[in-house]
Amino acid sequence: MRPDGCPTRVQPVCPTSDAHGRVDRGVVSAHHERGVASMNSNAEKSRKRSLEVEFFRMLNRVVEPAVRMGLGSPRIVPSGFIVLETVGRKTGKRRRSPLAATRFGQHVVVGTFRGDQSQWVRNLAAQPCTRYWLGGKPHDSRAFVMYPGKRFRVPSRLPSGMQRVVRFLAPYTRAGWAFGVLSPR
Repeated sequence: MRPDGCPTRVQPVCPTSDAHGRVDRGVVSAHHERGVASMNSNAEKSRKRSLEVEFFRMLNRVVEPAVRMGLGSPRIVPSGFIVLETVGRKTGKRRRSPLAATRFGQHVVVGTFRGDQSQWVRNLAAQPCTRYWLGGKPHDSRAFVMYPGKRFRVPSRLPSGMQRVVRFLAPYTRAGWAFGVLSPR
């Protein structure tokens, strides 16, 4: 810590530094300069990602209880909000996420423009047996998940109308979208 209260900047070790991390200023390599720029951009990306994660966590804490009670559920209009409960693929803990959804008969389609960056997509792909809240009531379901880079076949267990919906949505996964089709169990 410097006398003015600011943290001291640690010089990264590079191939042109000595054993104590001191850099010979006469031979600072392009490799070293790229490394510093790369570290700064990675730190910035990490900071943005953590800010985004914290924003959605705060939003979910406020919205999730209201949506689970039925506020904003698809009723007269087929689109609205549901709470999707997934099981964490690493922790095994139950996770709840409020999501925009569209109801097609007994099936519900959820989606995100964040693709497989959304943890609910990854969790749902790992464990397709799930539960969601619609109109204040829990519904057990089995999910079919489509996301960027995943090859899939339209499940034959889906009714023909839902198969058409899946075929319609499939090209959007190439643009980075991810979708889940929730079928009753």
